[in-house]
Amino acid sequence: MKQACALTSLSRSTISRLCTETSFPAPVPLGQRRFAFVRSEIDRWITNRIEQRNVR
Repeated sequence: MKQACALTSLSRSTISRLCTETSFPAPVPLGQRRFAFVRSEIDRWITNRIEQRNVR
């Protein structure tokens, strides 16, 4: 989560909310209380946001 926050400059709560809304790549469960994000999915999410910005 720390790296996802750093990559996107979003807070933990914002990323959690976006995941709940399915507006952010879903985390991969690693254990009962551990999870990870796939870097390439976050990079793609960022790229899509940039492309959307350029369309407006």
